[in-house]
Amino acid sequence: MSGLLLLGSFLLDLALGDPRGWPHPIIWIGRLITRLELWLRAEITDLRIAGTILVLLVLAITGMTAWGVLACAALWSAWLALAVALWIGWSCLALKSLHRESAEVIAALENNDLPGARQALSMIVGRETSQLDEEAILKACLETVAENASDGVIAPLFYLLLGGPILALLYKAVNTMDSMVGYKNEKYKNFGRSAARLDDLLNLIPARLTAALIAVAAVLLGLNGAAAWRVMKRDARKHASPNAGWPEAAAAGALGVQLGGPSDYFGTRVEKATLGDAIETLCVDHYHQMIRLLYVASGLAVSGGLLLVWDL
Repeated sequence: MSGLLLLGSFLLDLALGDPRGWPHPIIWIGRLITRLELWLRAEITDLRIAGTILVLLVLAITGMTAWGVLACAALWSAWLALAVALWIGWSCLALKSLHRESAEVIAALENNDLPGARQALSMIVGRETSQLDEEAILKACLETVAENASDGVIAPLFYLLLGGPILALLYKAVNTMDSMVGYKNEKYKNFGRSAARLDDLLNLIPARLTAALIAVAAVLLGLNGAAAWRVMKRDARKHASPNAGWPEAAAAGALGVQLGGPSDYFGTRVEKATLGDAIETLCVDHYHQMIRLLYVASGLAVSGGLLLVWDL
């Protein structure tokens, strides 16, 4: 069933994305994190301990709930169990929503609506966007698509293949915790430490796999696959994150552009390393090339997973 689940979840996300108003487990997990954070901060003064308990509670509640729903569905019928598994797997993927939300940024740029582009970008990145010019907006958009190719697509596919819908959902729970509390600012540097470190651990393989898939996709699309591989090996470890630099560096090499550099987060200037070489000046065409890389790399991941399942 793992091959059917992998392919079915991918095709559902490809066709439907995240329909507005549709029940979504990741939204529920986000609400759970918010409520548990408020409770734990009120009850426990040691924020590192509170943050660790948050991780344990979110994973326990998520895992047991998913198992219980799947078990009840299986008691009713095998078809219902398959439908629930597909729904969970589908909800863990963000390929179409990543494309749609990033495309809103580019559409505003193409309409010379810089304030609109900044506003749309602020919905998908953590950095401050109010003062960004067109080049900085493009750079942030490319970095986000490259990084989320791993977090939102390849990593969930990896865990879906490895352990089915429950493991994929547990991965997304960790990833959601990291996105909500895994900041290094005064409020979260202690409370979010456990979530951030677990997220780093879970993304070690998927991030590197994503970078390799981007390099292969670049060859298939007539972009610079050799540069993607070279820049990945040279620059990926410059990134402050142990994982984000891999897909970002591969994308920078494939596109012939330079990513990274200083950014503002919560009023603080963060000096980030540069990734890639500024062979070309950033333009909207590079975004469209990045989207093609995203889709081809995702297709390669699914194809490779299906071949692995059938071979076994």
